[in-house]
Amino acid sequence: MKIVHITTVHDPYDNRIFHKECLSIARMGHLVTLLAPHQEDQHVEDVFIKALPGAGNRLERMLKTNYAAYKKALDEDADIYHFHDPEFIPLAWLMAVKYKKKMIYDVHEDYYSSIKSKPYLPPVIRSLIAVIFSLFEKVLSRRFAKVLAEKYYRGRFPEGVTVLNYPGSNLLLNVPVNRAGSEKKFLYTGNITKDRGALAHANIVNYVDSCLVYLVGRCEPGFADRLLALAGENRDRLVIVGRGRYVPFEEIIKYYALGGWTAGLALFPPNDHYDNKELTKFFEYMGAGIPVVCSDFPAWRSLFEETGAGLCVDPLDEKRIKETLEYLFDNRDVAEQMGSKGRASVQNQFKWENEALKLDKLYRELVKETEGI
Repeated sequence: MKIVHITTVHDPYDNRIFHKECLSIARMGHLVTLLAPHQEDQHVEDVFIKALPGAGNRLERMLKTNYAAYKKALDEDADIYHFHDPEFIPLAWLMAVKYKKKMIYDVHEDYYSSIKSKPYLPPVIRSLIAVIFSLFEKVLSRRFAKVLAEKYYRGRFPEGVTVLNYPGSNLLLNVPVNRAGSEKKFLYTGNITKDRGALAHANIVNYVDSCLVYLVGRCEPGFADRLLALAGENRDRLVIVGRGRYVPFEEIIKYYALGGWTAGLALFPPNDHYDNKELTKFFEYMGAGIPVVCSDFPAWRSLFEETGAGLCVDPLDEKRIKETLEYLFDNRDVAEQMGSKGRASVQNQFKWENEALKLDKLYRELVKETEGI
């Protein structure tokens, strides 16, 4: 099959889009093209990356980049079109209705709760926008098959196919089992933002003696300065990797492979948007054999009660966070048992290879529909 993935927002080497979906499907023998903002066309590991023009702001991206993606997608004349951004929905709908193209909408986010949690919008305005967007998404997406990155998205799209963000074998193969080190070392990976716990993570250096905290992911320069200011005289023990840039997954893997981590962090502040999400970083920490310390949200608590791979705490209780982190450092046998349980869970259950088979099956079913078989 000829399959075209489309993103106007994400980096071409996005972990889910490129490393998981595009590469695994190409390795199954399909012809895969990825349309994404980039400087030039490339052919990388059996995936053809075709560059879309970048944009200076969101409006320019929604007009110029989206239209360029639409034109290039039609030129490809593919069997399946798999797109990743809600802003492409109107053009995807046009492709489905006018040109009878088989379209898949990859739902990465719970956009309804995400919009409702935007602090820079007045509560009434954000609620109104969330409702309008939800109706827009639901009505137009009836023309598409849906792939869901989280189980609970089925509440919005009960017909969707879950293709979850579990780690691939590249993580397990390239990262040795984590062994507790002689230093208190804590790791966070992913976008570094306030709503993802960055203030709590940076502040750990102020109350856990002689620890090192690594934050690995994209961080706006001004916010990085704020985090270092929060660390104050302990700023030398706060390492921010990704200041003003995207951090590719190959680089993140190198940090997992360093080993000696006391815990992987996800101390997000209370936020309805994250209550039901199972963060990709959880399964990466687990795959690397790193015990997890995260916020005590219902879905997160359920996951770690099931796997025994981590501990949940109140993200606003610094005393409890300190006790938990120091407990894992002082009881390394317990920490290593948690890490081993997490790694075994990924090897046996939470692995990308199972999800890739579900995606391939969906592609084949959609092509059979087209052929009338």
